[in-house]
Amino acid sequence: MKNRLTRSSQIRCATKISMATATSQAQELINCDLCAKPVQQFCNSCQVGLCEDCINKHVKSLKSMKHDIVPFTKRTVQLVFPQCTSHSHQRCEAHCQQCDVPVCIKCLSGPIHKGHDIVEMSDFIAAKREKIKRETEEIEGIILKSTTQDNVTENKISKSMAHYADLQKQTTDYRKQWHLEVDNIFNKMESLIQSLRDNNITILKSCQSKLRSQNSSMIQTVQENKEIIKSKNVSDINNYQSKLKEYRNLPRIADLPLPSFQTNTVEGRELSIELEEHKATLTQTSLSSLTDEVAFLSVKKVFEEAKVLANIPSNVKKLDRVACVGSDKAWINGKDKMITCVDIHGAVQDTVTSTCPTFPDDITVTRQGELIYSDYNNRTVTIVRDGRKETLITTPRGWHPSGLCCTRSGDILISMTTTGDRYHKIVRYQGQRVTQEIDKDEHGDPIYKGGNEILNVVESNSGDIVASDGNARAVVVVDRTGKIRFRYNNKPPGGKKSFCPEQIVTDFMGHIIVADKFNNCLHILDQNGKFLRCVVNYGLKCPSGLSVDSEGRLWVGLYDSGEVKVIKYIK
Repeated sequence: MKNRLTRSSQIRCATKISMATATSQAQELINCDLCAKPVQQFCNSCQVGLCEDCINKHVKSLKSMKHDIVPFTKRTVQLVFPQCTSHSHQRCEAHCQQCDVPVCIKCLSGPIHKGHDIVEMSDFIAAKREKIKRETEEIEGIILKSTTQDNVTENKISKSMAHYADLQKQTTDYRKQWHLEVDNIFNKMESLIQSLRDNNITILKSCQSKLRSQNSSMIQTVQENKEIIKSKNVSDINNYQSKLKEYRNLPRIADLPLPSFQTNTVEGRELSIELEEHKATLTQTSLSSLTDEVAFLSVKKVFEEAKVLANIPSNVKKLDRVACVGSDKAWINGKDKMITCVDIHGAVQDTVTSTCPTFPDDITVTRQGELIYSDYNNRTVTIVRDGRKETLITTPRGWHPSGLCCTRSGDILISMTTTGDRYHKIVRYQGQRVTQEIDKDEHGDPIYKGGNEILNVVESNSGDIVASDGNARAVVVVDRTGKIRFRYNNKPPGGKKSFCPEQIVTDFMGHIIVADKFNNCLHILDQNGKFLRCVVNYGLKCPSGLSVDSEGRLWVGLYDSGEVKVIKYIK
């Protein structure tokens, strides 16, 4: 039957060609449906092509049917009724509405379809064609609507890109204006300082001049008096005029107050500086109370709606790291040299054999989507570009890289540990240059605890540096200057084991999300370290790897099973 339907398709196409061409092609290209000889005749009743030798064979095989045999060039394309599966040599020219199957004349008198609603096959096929036509037209309409929406979305993307580019330009312009304003403020203060200084010095020098003038006069008077005392001339002594009263009143030295800056700093809120009548204030308004309320309501609503979108199996043993690339792919690795890229459907997209003697301590991707990994033993951080591995950074002798984070500014944060894992620190690199080291607090004590657990590191959208310190069993957050903001080490509600932080991420809302390996859950904190919620009951057994894709979905790697779960947690 399949061959006959295919031949019918050939026939419908052939009718569009001129009759002469059709005759030539029919003789050259189309064979008899019952043998390999060229077709010459056509049965309009059965819609089959026949050679002269097969006409009788065809008619005898379906004796009960009337056969309209015509030359092939005078064929008529029409419906081909299926043969009945219950009665041989019978064609189904009707359709049973109740059983929804084709039936022949004998079927109608049999016990199975007796009394059922029957329609002619041609009417049934016509109705079915009309339904298919309507559905096809509706799908075409949906395609048109989808294309329109896609164009609208593309337009919105373009407008958003232009808008944010304009915002960045405005930020640059405002930065220049504010710097000019700050420069103007301190230029005025420097001018005021110079004016106060000149006035002060002028007064003091005037006092000094009077003192020196009087002192010179007194020295001269002393010399004259001594001459008078020695004189034998009575008139000299008799004419002496005392100046003692005049000299007793020394010129008064001005007691001028020295101005000083009056400054005030309310951490995170206001900076002010004041000198005499000039005062400048820089105020930073915080909407923390509103932000906290919105964050609480958002997270509460969000995680009530959380659901697993995909369960991705892998052959990775002891899956430890996950690093998303865009919206539908992620690099994963475990305790071997291989790093594998899988998509959300579980298909392997790429593999990289690392240069590590054992396994990479951490993996991440740059803002351009390039894979980088840390090699503890060789003290290197390697980038993979177009399949080639290049050493980006070699850490100082005695220090080994572990955790990695590519910041929004393009810097790389590397957590390092000494040989023997006694000390840990976080180092910021701009290219090959070290620009910051975070290792001690204001009292000179280590911020991070020594030990052989990796120090995972990530940057929040506020610029804080967030680390999961497995040795201290805590999340440690410092600001961009390296000052400790808070520590978090709480067990989850109902948790039976101590907090065991593994890989850590932050999302666009500022939440800190950390995998708790021992308690089979994820902790959600706000940007100030307040516990919001745990993600549990999603089959998160021994979560270790954690990443967020560009759609805001969590990719959670399970250490024991090697499975990756994609969780939608933002509605």
